[in-house]
Amino acid sequence: MPQLAYVNGRIVRHADASLHVEDRGTQFADAVYEVCAVLNGRILDWGPHLVRLRRNLAELAIHWPMEDGPFGLQARRLIAANGHADCLLYIQISRGVARRDHAFPDAAPASVVMPSVVMTVRRFDFAQRVRQLDTGIRVITAPDNRWGRVDIKTTGLLGNVLAKQAARTAGAFEAWLLAGEVVREGSSTNAWIVRDGRIITHPKGSSILPGIARDSLIRLASAAQIVVEERPFTLAEAIGADEAFLTSTTAPILPVVAIDDHRIGNGRPGPVTARLGELVWAEVARQTGWRA
Repeated sequence: MPQLAYVNGRIVRHADASLHVEDRGTQFADAVYEVCAVLNGRILDWGPHLVRLRRNLAELAIHWPMEDGPFGLQARRLIAANGHADCLLYIQISRGVARRDHAFPDAAPASVVMPSVVMTVRRFDFAQRVRQLDTGIRVITAPDNRWGRVDIKTTGLLGNVLAKQAARTAGAFEAWLLAGEVVREGSSTNAWIVRDGRIITHPKGSSILPGIARDSLIRLASAAQIVVEERPFTLAEAIGADEAFLTSTTAPILPVVAIDDHRIGNGRPGPVTARLGELVWAEVARQTGWRA
């Protein structure tokens, strides 16, 4: 079955999918995106992803006329056409095609620029994430040199890319980004520590991405009477924590057993993270019917 993509209302062969050279997403990163987990053919947390997408479009003043219902139908059509039960759905919406100029294109009725909408699907092995609950992963640290509005999920990701590459070069899974001594988040994940049975993560604001998996975990933890503290924590706190972990759409929860060259706790995944893992994957099963 050929790989297929969605481009501005049409499903086309992935190899043939393209945007105009003057699309503002290409030239200015004037675009937002979402990555959704699809398990057992069903999109996880679709509603929250749409809410965040709409919010980010509004922050960039990109008007997108498609309603949620028809858009969801197009996304599901693409997933079904690609034939992958477990995969990642990538969505990108830019301001559209216009003559290159930093300012927004003229919005006069005679020259309205329509947003460009792209979706792709790629197979993904979520079972590997369940296995990693038993082994844990290592992270490194890097300075946070991204722009000042990382709460908007734009395609301007060069700072994230460089941090992720530094982690890969070091043989680590992720890079946690530091503002001075404060741990903000990972290059593509939210960062957490555990102290005395409480879980701690950086509060929302302009300096972190409000992760969908982050919000889900807070809800699940609170329902299970696990105390959640949303406050800044330092690298020293993280190194001295009982446990640490990260969350994201592509890694719903993974224990962090080492930060740089420092072992966390006893160097093994801890009981609080294990309990949270059970809650997270039970929620995945509830929404999608998927089980490892």
